[in-house]
Amino acid sequence: MIENQSDNIDDKENEVSHQENPSEDNAAQEDQTIENDEVTSQKEEGINTEELKNSISNNDARLEQLEKEHETLKNQYVRISADFDNFRKRQSRDQDELKIQLVSKSLTAILPIVDNFERARQQLKPESEEAQALHRSYQGLYKQLVEVLKQQGVAPMRVVGQQFDPSLHEAVLREPSEEYEEDLIIEELQRGYHLDGKVLRHALVKVSMGPGKQNSQEEVEKDKVEEGIDSEESTSEEV
Repeated sequence: MIENQSDNIDDKENEVSHQENPSEDNAAQEDQTIENDEVTSQKEEGINTEELKNSISNNDARLEQLEKEHETLKNQYVRISADFDNFRKRQSRDQDELKIQLVSKSLTAILPIVDNFERARQQLKPESEEAQALHRSYQGLYKQLVEVLKQQGVAPMRVVGQQFDPSLHEAVLREPSEEYEEDLIIEELQRGYHLDGKVLRHALVKVSMGPGKQNSQEEVEKDKVEEGIDSEESTSEEV
């Protein structure tokens, strides 16, 4: 009986011990789980940090590549823009030059008509009333023609008394002059014209050789005459 009671007591103690041990086991399991979770979390954080570093490094490399591409495209744009601007200026300049050439060609063809008008005005001296009326009508046409040329930018050169300039004038004759110094224009043989500051037609002119040239020429002729006289005298003495 007593043995049975003692066995029961032992059984109860075993049960109690068994009841107490699961709580300790559970606590240990929970601690282990927490520790595992922390390790896992740390591993995950390490992985995430590495991935973040790799992502930042990739983004920096990509950003650097994009900046280089942007700089390249910017330089290409600047070059293309400069080339287009130069092309536009060159086209505009070529068009202006072509326009000037066409206008110059047309106006140059009209200038001989102006020359004929001026020659006729200098030569004609109307005396009768009918001739004077015709002359006035003729002068009206001449003035209209000159006005049209002025509107197109044509202006006559004023050359008499000016220094001879091969870029503006064409010397047809050279002669001694007491009035004008050497290389000054004595007379205008054919009028020259400008077109917007550029030479449309060179002026045909007579240029002075200066007074010294004339004196030298006279001395040479005088020497020749004296030599001729001397030779005649010597010939007569021999005879």
